[in-house]
Amino acid sequence: MAIKVIEECIGCGACIGVCPFNTIIMQDGKAVIAEGCTVCSACLDTCPIGAIILEDEEKTIEIDKNEYKGVWVFIEQISGQVRSVGQELLGEGRKLAETMGQELSGVIIGDNVKKLAKEVFSSGADKVYLVEGAEYKHYTTDAYTIAFSDLIKTYRPAVILIGATNDGRDLGPRVACRVGTGLTADCTSLGIDEATGLVAWTRPAFGGNIMATILCPDHRPQMGTVRPKVFKCLEQDFTRTGEIVQVASKVKSSDIRTKLIDVIKVCTASCKLEEAEIIVSGGRGMCKPENFVLIEELASVLGGAVGASRAAVDAGWKPHIHQVGQTGKTVGPKIYFACGISGAIQHLAGMSSSDIIIAINKDADAPIFKVANYGIVGDAIEIIPFLIEEFSKNKCEHIC
Repeated sequence: MAIKVIEECIGCGACIGVCPFNTIIMQDGKAVIAEGCTVCSACLDTCPIGAIILEDEEKTIEIDKNEYKGVWVFIEQISGQVRSVGQELLGEGRKLAETMGQELSGVIIGDNVKKLAKEVFSSGADKVYLVEGAEYKHYTTDAYTIAFSDLIKTYRPAVILIGATNDGRDLGPRVACRVGTGLTADCTSLGIDEATGLVAWTRPAFGGNIMATILCPDHRPQMGTVRPKVFKCLEQDFTRTGEIVQVASKVKSSDIRTKLIDVIKVCTASCKLEEAEIIVSGGRGMCKPENFVLIEELASVLGGAVGASRAAVDAGWKPHIHQVGQTGKTVGPKIYFACGISGAIQHLAGMSSSDIIIAINKDADAPIFKVANYGIVGDAIEIIPFLIEEFSKNKCEHIC
């Protein structure tokens, strides 16, 4: 929608004083709507002759959707290693591609990463689009956006899946804007809408209280970011092969506006939540930050990672990098310990796909027990030391 002044304007100036943003000016004896108009409509009723109108600027964007074919998965890699979210999305992408009767492709951008194609084929891809160059050694928004956008404009995929990681959440919206399409963020479920044949992107909305399913009928490609650990990886088949489409890099050093100075490790294996097979998380029930030593010790004994609820992070007991939940990380370990965590729906959205959930809470009616495979009703601060002792004892006996 837009405010417009039509030719009949008599230049009386009655509208100028009512605009709260001072975006109406006089030019050649007529009122003109200048840049900055917010379409608040305050001026509509002030014109004595009705020369100010509200115009519908909506335009129908016509594209030939038949030109867009295939399902693409962005394969995120760090230091030449494929991140697990790429393999998870290849598994789900395989299902979408088969339902749509189309090809599944992986997109690899990096420096000296052609060797990763074999792993991508083994996880279900039929084709790999490869862009290599020294400028892609480390992720930068500028370089990766230019490379990915160019691939999309050239080869026209119908669907693109990107992991909702730090890099994926940065890259996805930027690329979607460049190619003129929409993007559904932080999806937790994918499917094909039976009525339209479009991808049905499902994500939490309104604080996790409802699940919204979103379709993209008018633009291509259909794009979305998907949370890590929402889907399980398919079993890899290293006998699979496919076609590698190597595309020359179009990025120049002058295109990259940022420079990586140094890489500083601020986290050990104890907070690599997406990769962990065992996670021990603490919540408000741990009472104070000093008690998180118990969480860390139990995680250390089990060889797991340390997690935290939003309440614990908001209280400053643990950094945000440890947060599990809708506004934190989505995890799916083999074993998840929820210690002193009540089980709000926002937390459950981030860990309910765990294979085994063990809950410790002194409130027998806590929601966490509804999703837990095993539950202990009691004070986590009193119970965790016993678990540490028993697991340590069994560990020593196993080693001996």
